[in-house]
Amino acid sequence: MTNYIIRRLAQAIPQLFLISVILFALMQAFGDPIATLGGRIPPRPEDRERLRRQLGLDQPVYKQYITWLIGNDWTKIDMDGDGVPETPGKRRGVLRGDWGNSLVTRQPVLEMIGNRLPNTLLLMLTAEFVIILSSIFIGLYSALRPYSWIDNLLTGLSFVGYSMPVFWLALMLMYIFAVNFRRWGLPYLPTVGMFDPAVGKTPGELIKHMILPVATLAIISTAGYSRFVRSSVLEVLGQDYVRTARAKGLRAMKVVFRHALPNAALPFITIIGLDIPILLAGAVVTERIFAWPGMGRLFIDHTERSDFPMLMGILMLISMAVVIFQIITDVVYSIVDPRIRLH
Repeated sequence: MTNYIIRRLAQAIPQLFLISVILFALMQAFGDPIATLGGRIPPRPEDRERLRRQLGLDQPVYKQYITWLIGNDWTKIDMDGDGVPETPGKRRGVLRGDWGNSLVTRQPVLEMIGNRLPNTLLLMLTAEFVIILSSIFIGLYSALRPYSWIDNLLTGLSFVGYSMPVFWLALMLMYIFAVNFRRWGLPYLPTVGMFDPAVGKTPGELIKHMILPVATLAIISTAGYSRFVRSSVLEVLGQDYVRTARAKGLRAMKVVFRHALPNAALPFITIIGLDIPILLAGAVVTERIFAWPGMGRLFIDHTERSDFPMLMGILMLISMAVVIFQIITDVVYSIVDPRIRLH
């Protein structure tokens, strides 16, 4: 297994290189970051040309990519034209751990990502935990009672939940559990941020502020995942080895949890393995609506400003996570199903 992991990591190097080239090329057609540096006041034409030259944006695309990848020999950058260079211009490049500075905030990209990533992981991992547990419970319960009135009810609710837009569901939850509950004199839930500044960042505050965004993410994803678990379990329950286990007199629960569920879980593991890397990107719509200071909100804020270094940092982080979790998924396969051998 160790040789397999090493070989897969070695194969990931050219994959990530190709991904970085494609992403960098797409960034060139995304927008002009210089046009947004002045905020509401557009920079003058002479300032725009000076900034483009000092930031290296006047160079051919391949030279910009090489600078991003392996660094440059600049010394300082005068961002506002006052003759005082504020921002360090010398970069070591991504290959040496320097992801550059944000064009908007002038802070290091990795530092800004490091500040937001824990907030996103707190929200997304909690939501993923709720999604996995509820999907397995609902899907398994429906599969063991197929076409019963409970199964039909859960199926109908799943279709409704899966078809609801994220922004609509988030706004409805806010309207019911924040606006109406407060109007009715009931304990109501907060709708924005991670905590009340007057109280502080306490565990109780975090839990209260996480309920609505976690519920928004969990309802829609559970609706789809539970249907997938149900269909996978139903398919496995119809296999010959399951009927043989039942014919030998094994208890129903032992047949389900010992023989059926591990095999039905393999496709589910694939979906989870592909979903977890996306958690690093955060939930763009949910974080924006609930003002959650995570990666999704960071991404959309800097997308509006065409902040190339920040966007490349976030997208490459997601790409690396996808590659790593694909390897982890294969390893989990071999643990869940001993018949699978990694070579």
